[in-house]
Amino acid sequence: MVYTKKSPALLIIGIVLLAIWYLAQSGMMNGYLEHLAMGKKYKMMSELTTLPLYFGVISAVLGAWQLFGSHKEGHFDYYSSTIAGGMFILLIAMLVRWFVAPEVAVVSHAMGKVGETGKYIHKLLGLNYVVLGILAGIIVVNVFKVPEWAQNGVRLSRLGLKTGVILLGTLYSAAELKNLGGLSIVMIGFFVLGSVGMTLWIGARRNIPNSMGGVLSAGMGVCGVSATVAAAPVVQAKSVEIAYTIGTILLWGVGCMFVFPIVGHLFGMSYIQFGAWAGTGILNSAQVAGAALAFQPDGIETLKVAEIFNITRVLVLPIIVLWLAVWYVRREEGAAQVNVGEVIFNKFPVFVLGFILLFALSTTGIFAPANHYKGKYFNNTTDFKESKLLKAEDKATLQSELGKVEREDRKAALGRLIENGKVMSIDDDDVLRGLVNSKVLSKDANHILKHAHKAVRHTAKKVKAFRHWIVWLFAFGLTGLGMQITVASMKQAGGQPAVIGGIVGATKAILSLVVVLMLISDKV
Repeated sequence: MVYTKKSPALLIIGIVLLAIWYLAQSGMMNGYLEHLAMGKKYKMMSELTTLPLYFGVISAVLGAWQLFGSHKEGHFDYYSSTIAGGMFILLIAMLVRWFVAPEVAVVSHAMGKVGETGKYIHKLLGLNYVVLGILAGIIVVNVFKVPEWAQNGVRLSRLGLKTGVILLGTLYSAAELKNLGGLSIVMIGFFVLGSVGMTLWIGARRNIPNSMGGVLSAGMGVCGVSATVAAAPVVQAKSVEIAYTIGTILLWGVGCMFVFPIVGHLFGMSYIQFGAWAGTGILNSAQVAGAALAFQPDGIETLKVAEIFNITRVLVLPIIVLWLAVWYVRREEGAAQVNVGEVIFNKFPVFVLGFILLFALSTTGIFAPANHYKGKYFNNTTDFKESKLLKAEDKATLQSELGKVEREDRKAALGRLIENGKVMSIDDDDVLRGLVNSKVLSKDANHILKHAHKAVRHTAKKVKAFRHWIVWLFAFGLTGLGMQITVASMKQAGGQPAVIGGIVGATKAILSLVVVLMLISDKV
């Protein structure tokens, strides 16, 4: 069978991308971009004048080859047939990120802030390029259908998500995990084990088959689809039971991607709080990433914390598989013995191992200094630009407000900043950030402190590159994920699995929210 379709679609995609590049590069699009920027500088101009050119040339050349060339059956044919679908996803992700999401923000600002929330509706509902990309994918698959020439490529989206998770390992170091790791292990251990146990308990009382209860407990308790696939052979789940479980996961997870950011903003949660909640309460990696990026679309601090908790949960998978194997064999009379070791080895998510490997390399300092935190590191000497020193008027502003500061550690740190014109240590930096958050000083003084913080916090060039690629990998992956969410698959969540999944999912989400708000502060 020849998979490559002789279609002009990829060539047309290339032409569209090149047209976007030309309009942006020539300045013909400036008026519209100013409209989208709402009086500020359009933030994505560098992307707009480079990425469409690169991918446009690639798409046009390969599109011409696909349309006019001869294709033969084989491995190369299969893999080359994914290019058109991959570029189809990428084009939609680009259009949403560069034009649709900013336009939604413009309309939202025109409508004004919502009540006493102090937020515009697009912020309150998390209507950014991540959520809108998922929505675009859902509309494509359910209204227009994914074209035949793009179907092989749409499956690549999961590869994009997993590659993005792997690259996240470059942003962590042991210095960061020593703060988050212990907490994530305790929380995840409690909620994963609790969710699995609760699902099995409810399932037994509602008289669903043991195989259905086992596969549903893994999906709802651990990491969604991956856990479902890993646990299915252990509990000898039927194909229809796997389908029902995945349908339940999709229905619940899609809802969480939209609801969690809204709740997070309403409660005024910090990036760390929301990341911990999303990583604990949402089911699989794609949905965790979607919610985290929806909550904070202009950075990845939330995503990093969420993935720490999510990765910790995935690492629990072998333990859950062993538990379910013992549980099933004991409950199901005549159940065949299962080679649990082989199942764990074959089904354990490889992308988690990639994350761990890059994390280990990152801890050695190969990408950035080994003590980096959130991809950044403190340095007020070799990487410090003298032009970043506080100006005389800045020092005078801070000096005039020194009397407002009551805590001795804050007063001492502020005094050293005024004396030296720069933040003198990591401890001082942390103390001054706390001073800003306390809102003791005026807006102008806090603005000066924020600039002083940025002057001594640096991001290595390699880490900047990784951050850029991570954003695009997740934009690509989540748009493609939307193209795999059909109304039919959601309907499969009907009946007992949906009821049990809803009870367990809601319980875990609410309890983990309470725990996060009570135990996790803004600063970890």
